[in-house]
Amino acid sequence: MALKVYERHLAREIYGATLLVLAAFLALFAFFDLIHELESVGKGGYELHHALGYVALTLPGRTHEILPIAVLIGTLYALTLLARHSEITVLRTSGLPTRDLLLTLGKIGSAFVILTFVFGEFIVPPAERAAQKMRLTAMSRLVAQEFRSGLWVKDGLSFINVRDVLPDTSLRGVRVYAFDENYHLQSISEAENGRYVPPGYWQLSNVAQTVFEDERARVLHHDEVKWESALNPDILSVLLVVPERMSIISLYQYIQHLSDNRQKTQRYEIALWKKLIYPLATLVMMALALPFAYTHDRMSAVSVKVFTGVMLGILFHMLNGLFSHLGMINNWRPLFSAMTPSVMFLLAAGSMLWWVERR
Repeated sequence: MALKVYERHLAREIYGATLLVLAAFLALFAFFDLIHELESVGKGGYELHHALGYVALTLPGRTHEILPIAVLIGTLYALTLLARHSEITVLRTSGLPTRDLLLTLGKIGSAFVILTFVFGEFIVPPAERAAQKMRLTAMSRLVAQEFRSGLWVKDGLSFINVRDVLPDTSLRGVRVYAFDENYHLQSISEAENGRYVPPGYWQLSNVAQTVFEDERARVLHHDEVKWESALNPDILSVLLVVPERMSIISLYQYIQHLSDNRQKTQRYEIALWKKLIYPLATLVMMALALPFAYTHDRMSAVSVKVFTGVMLGILFHMLNGLFSHLGMINNWRPLFSAMTPSVMFLLAAGSMLWWVERR
């Protein structure tokens, strides 16, 4: 029964401190994001209420991004205060080993793991997509134009050029270059507009099709053409959301699409592994905070340790981005790029605990 009491006490302190830190970070990020968005107010139909809505919809993404950092600072602050009041010392002198304390932190941290996963998989992707669509629609802008000629996509033996992708994922200015197995050009289809019709085809309107037969070509005109393609709005919606804020299912489907068309998948594979590993980073952060609780003295040390936690959190965030980019540049294994920052911090936590225990 005593074990349950101290677990609840630790959980209450850690959850309270973490939520306070998270709220402070979100308020800070929201303020700076709003300042940034004010530069776009007045462009097209983009007004202040659009900017406020956009910032609000991006907050889930911010939450997922900074949750491990908030867990680190909140846990560090809570444990340091408990240590200052000699509560950690009482637990240790009562026979509680470091291993059991780590297991307790793991039980408490499992809620953060679940919360991080739920945000990353179910809340962030639709919120981010809604935010980008609202912003683009209000500003009357296009979703993407990766080149001056528009967006290029490979689909099997066809190459597709789309001049404009609109916020509702309808297409404008579509060209489909169809090749045979020997990559000889068979036809070029040009359509003014295209809209997706579930469950699996595009309705192209005002289509001019040039068919190449032996040494001659003939042109056919159609009011509407049913075009079946692996390209769909889910794939196009990838253009609205950065890989780090896509769902695991969307990432997997897009990786399969790129792989089937022999295109590079490195960036999306790294993002996929990061989505799987990132929730576990909260447990690493809690383990990293524990050694600080074993060293306590004056109240001034609390602020120093919290500052150290902030610096470590920033370092973790920077290393996550750094190893993602290094992985893409050097063609490292996606799993290695995704897990290295967490492994480094886990080793640091283990080394610090070993050093504290030896003292």
